Amino acid sequence: MFLEQAINGITLGGIYAIVALGYTLVFGVLGIINMAHGEIFMFGAFVGMLLVSKAGVPLPVAFLGAIAAAASMGLLLDRFALRPLRKRPGASHLASLISTIGVSILLENAAHRIFGAGNHLFETPFSDIRFQAGSVTVYLVQAAILGISLLMMAGLSLWLSRTRAGKALRATAENLETAGLLGVDTNRMITATVVIASAMGGVAGVLVGMAFNFINNRIGLSMGLKGLAIIIFGGMGSVYGAMAGGLILGLSETFVVAYGPAGYRDAIAFVTIIVVLLVRPQGLFGQAVSDGKP
Repeated sequence: MFLEQAINGITLGGIYAIVALGYTLVFGVLGIINMAHGEIFMFGAFVGMLLVSKAGVPLPVAFLGAIAAAASMGLLLDRFALRPLRKRPGASHLASLISTIGVSILLENAAHRIFGAGNHLFETPFSDIRFQAGSVTVYLVQAAILGISLLMMAGLSLWLSRTRAGKALRATAENLETAGLLGVDTNRMITATVVIASAMGGVAGVLVGMAFNFINNRIGLSMGLKGLAIIIFGGMGSVYGAMAGGLILGLSETFVVAYGPAGYRDAIAFVTIIVVLLVRPQGLFGQAVSDGKP
């Protein structure tokens, strides 16, 4: 029972971590919270659902379709809602934040009009396939979600630390002007960051559909809020903090449902986050901010 719940928690936490990584990448480079990320994630889930459940295409093709749709939305978001504000002298980060809130509301209403307010089944061909290891039951869909989540997190970490593009992105996040002086095309890197973050949201959307077997137009808001909580908990702008925070939240929720009052799942999980932040306000992997005092 305990091992099964731990597997469930790690699986859910892996999805949370991917959602949080999208927020983390954009915040690390632009210094803003992309409030439209949850709705882009939602559209990725719907595209995956249409391809798998309606069109009957293989799951890898559905992933590619969700990635393409979410990445395209990220490109449009940067082109029409973020880039014009970056080029405007004196524009604050709050302007970009408000812009993404507007896009979020627009996408949520568009999803309600296109897909309706009800639940939509997300049927995968191997949702009922299971393995028995002693007293522990593991579903193939859980193994697939966990494997994809871990591969994405490891791949992102390696890309950021080992590749030239990843190092350019980290340089842009560290100091935009200095990176530009060193020859980095900062506008291109910013656009790439928003597109990559959105593409990861598309992957997470398909994973959520696989995990719960249904989606609706409200998952963007709920997952978006949890993603925000995770990046604050793990440390703003920290990739490893997003990973750790997602896994901790997933495990907390799962064990509360299994061994405690299930109706207070979200409340207890977020109270845990608040307690940790009271002890370490900068988050698990965040850096303490100096107040300028000796």
